[in-house]
Amino acid sequence: MAKQTGTKRSNTSSSSGRSSGKSKAANSPGNNGSKGGRSKKSGTGAESSSEGQRHPMLEKFFIDELKDIYWAEKHLVKALGKLSKQATTDELQQAFEDHAAATEEHVSRLEQVFEMFGKKAQAKKCEAMDGLTKEAEGLLEDTEDGSMTRDVGLIIAAQKVEHYEIATYGSLVQLANTMGLTEIAEILGETLQEEKDTDELLTYIAENNINLEAEKEGEEA
Repeated sequence: MAKQTGTKRSNTSSSSGRSSGKSKAANSPGNNGSKGGRSKKSGTGAESSSEGQRHPMLEKFFIDELKDIYWAEKHLVKALGKLSKQATTDELQQAFEDHAAATEEHVSRLEQVFEMFGKKAQAKKCEAMDGLTKEAEGLLEDTEDGSMTRDVGLIIAAQKVEHYEIATYGSLVQLANTMGLTEIAEILGETLQEEKDTDELLTYIAENNINLEAEKEGEEA
């Protein structure tokens, strides 16, 4: 079945809002609106501020969680590329492609955070993300190619991923603030907001057209 484009215009306005937010985030890493907060110089400051007596056990746990979400984000870039090709509507396909590009930026931010700790970025397999992406791939076998029902399933699977990421980044931001690592909290906070924006966009796409169209499928049978 050919790609359906009935909702493409709505996606353009929504994704442009996201893109605008992303551009603003890229140029304004912290609440101060200053790019200096994400410079390598600021990374040295964050590193030195956490030296010595600053909760060594919590910091070790924090870095371990960074390794987990780093693997998850790198894995997700590949998964989104596959899922976008299976979407029925152009709108959902574009949303997946846009988020894949945003996820590459999330990977770069995590690498910056590792640098601020004076460490090389390392990935540790995230069992949760591995399971969520496998579940998404399984939906392809359970839904008909070219159907709106397939897009319903893909949106549900994608939002499960987003909710996992929102929970992870929300926790990391809070822990960074607890340890006094405000610049790291700001960097991760940018990603947290983008994950929330993506979740809202997926809800909009589902409610604006796809769910209603899927409800009608099979009526002719």
